[in-house]
Amino acid sequence: MVSGVKEITIALAGNPNSGKTSIFNALTGAHQKVANFPGVTVEKRFGQKKYGDYDIQIVDLPGTYSLTAYTPDEKIARDFIIDEHPDLIINVIDSGNLERGLYLTMQIIEMGIDVVIDLNMWDEAQSAGIEIDIDKLSLLLGAPVVKTIGNRGQGIDALLSAAISLKENREKIHRHPPVSYGFKLDDVVADLSKQVSLCGGCKACQNPRWLAIKLLEGDPIIKKQCFEESRPTASLKSRLDSSIGHLKKTTNQDPETAITEGRYGYVAGIVREVAKQLPSDRMRLSVRIDNLLTHRVWGYPIFLVMMWLIFQSTFKLGSYPMDWIEAGVALVQQWAILYLPTGVIADLIVDGIIGGVGSVIVFLPNIVILFLGISILEDSGYMARAAFLMDRLMHFLGLHGKSFIPLLMGFGCSVPAIMATRTLESQRDRIVTILLIPLMSCSARLPVYVLFAGAFFADHAANIIFSIYLLGVVASIITARLMRRTILRPDDAPFVMELPPYRWPTILSIMIHMWERTKIYLRKMGGVILLASIILWFLGYFPIKSDFSQNYDSQIEQLIKSPTETSDIQIAKLKGMKASEELEYSFIGRLGNVIHPLVTPLGFNWEMGVSILTGFVAKEVVVSTIGVLYHLGEEAQNLQTILSNPETALTPLSAFAFMVFILLYTPCMPTIFAVKREIGVKWMWFSVIFQALMAWISALIIFQGGKLLGF
Repeated sequence: MVSGVKEITIALAGNPNSGKTSIFNALTGAHQKVANFPGVTVEKRFGQKKYGDYDIQIVDLPGTYSLTAYTPDEKIARDFIIDEHPDLIINVIDSGNLERGLYLTMQIIEMGIDVVIDLNMWDEAQSAGIEIDIDKLSLLLGAPVVKTIGNRGQGIDALLSAAISLKENREKIHRHPPVSYGFKLDDVVADLSKQVSLCGGCKACQNPRWLAIKLLEGDPIIKKQCFEESRPTASLKSRLDSSIGHLKKTTNQDPETAITEGRYGYVAGIVREVAKQLPSDRMRLSVRIDNLLTHRVWGYPIFLVMMWLIFQSTFKLGSYPMDWIEAGVALVQQWAILYLPTGVIADLIVDGIIGGVGSVIVFLPNIVILFLGISILEDSGYMARAAFLMDRLMHFLGLHGKSFIPLLMGFGCSVPAIMATRTLESQRDRIVTILLIPLMSCSARLPVYVLFAGAFFADHAANIIFSIYLLGVVASIITARLMRRTILRPDDAPFVMELPPYRWPTILSIMIHMWERTKIYLRKMGGVILLASIILWFLGYFPIKSDFSQNYDSQIEQLIKSPTETSDIQIAKLKGMKASEELEYSFIGRLGNVIHPLVTPLGFNWEMGVSILTGFVAKEVVVSTIGVLYHLGEEAQNLQTILSNPETALTPLSAFAFMVFILLYTPCMPTIFAVKREIGVKWMWFSVIFQALMAWISALIIFQGGKLLGF
């Protein structure tokens, strides 16, 4: 550490939609990182800020309404405060929702940590006609209170100044007033706190009153810590049992409910003392907008139009940078061919690394634009309305309304959709949603549908493709209902979700959200795709065949020396025959012979079987694999003609079965790795095996059943 420089850690805590992200961005600017807490999937952000003689590490805790540790967000925030001991907490509160924000404040105060109260969105509170007595609020809470407007960066210096002043014990108002739960509870809490202080032996015992409250609330984590067999806690357990019994008799409630009501009552009393609401038309306008956007009839078409606009932008606007990236990848390949010496290494770099990774990078514009659209809807407050609107359908599937957003994102790309499930409180909902996301037909599957629908259903291609997407939705409904009745029964938790006020999204916030998600996507996709592309290239390149059924090179050389009108066609045919023998001799060709018996009952040939295997890398690889196997690269129109040729033994029925198989079978490797990362190895293998069996059985029923019906 540099001489004279002091280091402190400040944690940001607050409700979702309190503007905590805006405060974090204003404090740290571009000096921020995103990471994961050990063993969990909830993100934290940390950044650096130099202020005077201080180097400040700022940790942005997950947005939460409480610290009861019932959800991953709550547990992470609480564990960080207990285990990492930040120097102080900046509690960000939406000034327009003071009572809601102060409930979390009371829990932070109960933990005995120094806190600065940040009344954020002060301009919105004023617009809503809300007046707050800052001095009185500071006196009642025993902590400094600062007004900020985070999205404009106003009040940030005052916030940092208050934090440093509190750290240096220069604040006039600096105390930790005990939260009063009413006379019936306060005596019980005080009595149990004395017993806790006699126990000692764990981190939580450093704050006996907070620990006593947690024990009365029945906090399972705290109870497990306190009552381990190795600790002499019989007297504490006896006192706890008698305290719980006393509270039930005197309040006719379980202690957790009584404490919650007491805390809300204490907060309500503070709000009555310090705040008053003046007449305002803002809430009336918000209600009118909600009456339209969440309408039981009109809300759905409005939502569909919103989504249609996002996806149209994703693919229409994304097509231009996609063309540029494709041209760039082609130039790099041409440069490599021109300057690298001919041989195995050159082939690996050109076909394996550049071709494999380039095929994924080309879709980056679509992902960025999709994330941009989703970020705008989220920051504006509309996505919360969409989830609320779709709660009825989600409830039918045994899911929470919030599951709708990740499922919707699955139509773009499964990887970010799976990451989006981190907002779900219930682990059971997360598991079910993640298992359903791959059934939403991602954009990578679309080239396969276009290829086969165009080849075998030219007059009805659009309807066939639409039916495939519809089948994916139906499959997800059936799967969810099946899981609901068997391995993952629903919790039947009510859907209580805050509808945040409508706001104009800020450019900085949108760009940061978009970049964070895009960066994670690139990191995951790039690494996995690079490795898989090298493996795929190796399987198709080795072993190198030297003994052919005929001397193709001499025949080609002869045609070049003595050209005729059909020489080009003959040369192309000879090159194709030679490539076919090389491919059949390679590892991937031998693999095709092995897999052929498994796909024959489905009406597939061995080339289609091999493309299914390579599709594990990325679903786009299915089309390019079939093109290579038929010696046509990616010339889609010619490939459609060849596929529909009777010599391939394929029929419209087998083509439709193949499209259904591609829809349902095991997702690509990045998605598999994302499933593993989010919900563990066990569910990853369940997803792989379940979807493979579902795809095989569905294709078998379609093909064999169709044959019996004469199709």
